[in-house]
Amino acid sequence: MTISDVFVRRKLRWNSLMNLRSGKEPVKKSKCPECDSQLDYDELKNNRFICPKCGYYISIPPMDRINMIIDEDSFKELYVSLKSRNPIDFPEYEKKLEINRRKTGQQDAVVTGTCRINNYKAAVAVLDSRFLMGSMGTVVGEKIARLAEYAMKRKLPLIIFSASGGARMQEGLFSLMQMAKTSAAIQKFKDNGGLFISYLTNPTTGGVSASFASLGDIIIAEPDALICFAGPRVIEQTIGQKLPPDFQHSEFLLEHGMIDMIVERKDMKKTLGLLLGMHKESGGIQVDG
Repeated sequence: MTISDVFVRRKLRWNSLMNLRSGKEPVKKSKCPECDSQLDYDELKNNRFICPKCGYYISIPPMDRINMIIDEDSFKELYVSLKSRNPIDFPEYEKKLEINRRKTGQQDAVVTGTCRINNYKAAVAVLDSRFLMGSMGTVVGEKIARLAEYAMKRKLPLIIFSASGGARMQEGLFSLMQMAKTSAAIQKFKDNGGLFISYLTNPTTGGVSASFASLGDIIIAEPDALICFAGPRVIEQTIGQKLPPDFQHSEFLLEHGMIDMIVERKDMKKTLGLLLGMHKESGGIQVDG
């Protein structure tokens, strides 16, 4: 920690104390993981969670992400009550789950539901990288599979925003089974004429990138997102060679035909609305239910 960091922290504590004494709400702060800048949380939120100092794309809480793309008050959450258990009696797992539930306000690492985007109805899921790094356990897999089935029955397009470190090690083989389960559910949805838009954000790795996240009819990524199965450090240690600096990032994947487009956050809703409109014009049907 530098002397500058010490003074910044002292100033933040002093401002918080003054706000408490005056009856004001303390100003929430956030730190950019890329440049370490101390940022006003509300300012960061208004800037779509993009660091105003360096332009880094900071992870977005699921409901903030959803509110960026939907028509106002159109989101209806599904499968809220599903909660993870401890199928292999992994030490301290229940404690970690409870800590992450309190920290995020979510039951697990994905939020699922229906919404309208430019008046087109869709099913949507958003993974939460704050919850055990967005890892996929039995509840995440179950909610993704149920949502795909829900969308198939109601002929809704399906949009999934991925942000994950992969399979959840605390659930062992049960976690790995979710790769096959979600992939099968998505493929069944697509075989029945469903449109699946996979939206990859930083990071999308491991078992999530190796399953449903790579199965989109249209695959979109955010700028400079890490998208891979094994991370660059693991590959470098395995092959004994240095990788290109942009290897496994969205720009590299676009250049090599692995994704369809890179879309900035300010264009998320507009792009999704255009794609849903094209889907409807081509014969895709969206019904309420």
